Amino acid sequence: MTADRRPGWWYPYIFVAVFGVVVAVNATMAWLAGSTFPGLSAERAYDKGLAYNQALEAARRQEALGWSVMTMTDPIPNGSGIVIAQTYRDRDGHPIDGLQVRVHLSRPAVQNDDRNVVLSPSGPGDYAVIVVLPLPGLWDLQAVAEGGGVSYQSFRRFVAP
Repeated sequence: MTADRRPGWWYPYIFVAVFGVVVAVNATMAWLAGSTFPGLSAERAYDKGLAYNQALEAARRQEALGWSVMTMTDPIPNGSGIVIAQTYRDRDGHPIDGLQVRVHLSRPAVQNDDRNVVLSPSGPGDYAVIVVLPLPGLWDLQAVAEGGGVSYQSFRRFVAP
């Protein structure tokens, strides 16, 4: 004797198949999210957050110096790089010499192309360097000038051709 199946016997299989597709799509999306971008934009972000009051105090000390800093990022005409130049002046407009100026160049979204360079004195209160960047586009320039027991930081975002 043969047993006939009741109508709709395959409904549970459809239910399981739909949930299987949902689980497969979620697993694929989770894998893609984890493998394409780690989610970190700063190293030791928690420690940097704890040091926020110290950063505010350093900003107050920097403002009290009264220095003015002009940053220029000009492409070299033959396209082989850019010239980064900074001019430092004190409160009275006199050039500030004897600084060691370090620059950290980074792309806002990717950390793999970061560069560290040192600017050389090129005149009274002027410091410059030629840098070849691996990619065109948006770059962040963070400069730290140290000398005479003081430290001055500046920031500029620019587009490299």
